[in-house]
Amino acid sequence: MVLYGYGLNCDHETAFALQLAGAAAERRHTGELLERPELLWDYHLLAIPGGFSWGDDHGAGVILALRLKLALGQALQEFVDAGRLVIGICNGFQVLVNLGLLPGLPGRPLSREVALLPNDCGNFRDAWVHLAAPPSRCVFTQGLQHFTLPIRHGEGKFYAPPEILEEIVARQQVALVYATPAGEPAGGRFPDNPNGSALDIAGITDATGRVLGLMPHPEAFISSFQHPTWTWEKEAWRRAGLPYPEAPGPGLTLFRNALRSLEGQL
Repeated sequence: MVLYGYGLNCDHETAFALQLAGAAAERRHTGELLERPELLWDYHLLAIPGGFSWGDDHGAGVILALRLKLALGQALQEFVDAGRLVIGICNGFQVLVNLGLLPGLPGRPLSREVALLPNDCGNFRDAWVHLAAPPSRCVFTQGLQHFTLPIRHGEGKFYAPPEILEEIVARQQVALVYATPAGEPAGGRFPDNPNGSALDIAGITDATGRVLGLMPHPEAFISSFQHPTWTWEKEAWRRAGLPYPEAPGPGLTLFRNALRSLEGQL
C-alpha cells in the first residue's frame, strides 16, 4: 500500500518503483486508511512517500502522524511484529519519527525519541548526495555500500539525545549515513552532510529491521537515466562506438530487498 493525498506527492513514483521491483503495489488514499484501518492487513508493505502532508503545518509530518496514531492505534506496531514492512521516505520518515514507530527501541513501542529538525544550512536542499550503508539489521539496505540518491527537504536534520544515539548505534539501527564522494563518512561537513544530521545519519531502521525511514528518495533513482550525468555518460559510450547500457539504480535494489525479505530470502 502506497499512501497518497493531503499533500503527499511522490506516490506514483514510489508505486512504480515497487512494481518494477516485482510488487503488486496499489495507491490508496490516506483518507481510506484513516476511515478503514482494517485495510492495512490486506498488504505486506506500507509505504509513506515524500511530499508535504497537511502542508507541514505544526511541523513536518506531525499531523499525518497524529491522524495515523489516532486511527490505527497499535495496529502499525502489530503489522511490523507480524513480519510485514514499513518504509517512510522524506516526509514519510518525518511521519514515522513523529508517530514513534522509529526508532522503535525494545520495550518502548510508539515512543517519540528522535526528531528531524530544520536543516542547519537554513534553507531547502534539492541535491544529489553520496550515501554509505553501514552494517545494520535493516532488510532494505542489505548489499548496498556506497551510492548516490537525491534529497529534497527543508527539515532533514536527524537529532536524538546522546544516550539514544548511542543505543541506536549499538543496536545497528543506523541504516544510511551521508558520505563523501569517496564513500567516507561526511563528518558533519556541508554539503556532504546536507542538513547537519547527528552522526551523518540519513536513515534509520527499527529494532526489528523491518521499518526504514530515510530522507533521500530511492524511488527517484531506479534507472541510470534518472542520474544527472547520464547524458554525459551516454555520449562517452557513443564515442566509444558502444550503446549506452541502461542499468538499475540503487533505489531499485532497496525495493527489491523488501520483496526478497517478504519472500523469506533475506
